[in-house]
Amino acid sequence: MLIASQILVRTLVLAASAAALAGCGQRGPLYLPSSPAAAQRATLPQTLTPGVGTASPAQPPAAAASAPR
Repeated sequence: MLIASQILVRTLVLAASAAALAGCGQRGPLYLPSSPAAAQRATLPQTLTPGVGTASPAQPPAAAASAPR
């Protein structure tokens, strides 16, 4: 009887795994967007390491730079 329950559990796990793999993903061909709105989006390296490789370096706050000592 134990073997029948093992077969049933393995079959259900296999079916659930196949359904999960079939259901994930994007349909249609992959493409790089070329619209003007897409040019303003962050790239993957910018997303993973924010602040590195930005166009303008960070400026110190004006209040902290001109504070009397």
